[in-house]
Amino acid sequence: MGKPLFIWKKTCSNCRKARAFLHELTGDGVCDERELNARPMSTEELDLLIGQHDYKLFLNTRNELYRARKMKDLPPTRAEAVKLMAGEVNLIKRPLLVRGQKVVFGFDEDQFRTLLAKG
Repeated sequence: MGKPLFIWKKTCSNCRKARAFLHELTGDGVCDERELNARPMSTEELDLLIGQHDYKLFLNTRNELYRARKMKDLPPTRAEAVKLMAGEVNLIKRPLLVRGQKVVFGFDEDQFRTLLAKG
């Protein structure tokens, strides 16, 4: 199944807490990391990451663009959402912990433990 991937932003306090938790739980090097400010995701990478999941789960509902475009009531198509997320990293829900086809959205200690234990 490979190493889990932790997707985060250093400017997000919840992401920093999740990262500290992961390092405390597993030590360094157990997870691959992708810091979105340093390495934004392309549309191809996002499409691959979303896979068979509902793409709406990857949208950050607290984001200004999400609210301004009223995406809750008028969700974009998958292709449009992927393009928007690639152009605006803050529109991507975070942190994400990914292992194979399993994804934990946001920071949940129990879900993080469960996902890491399945390796």
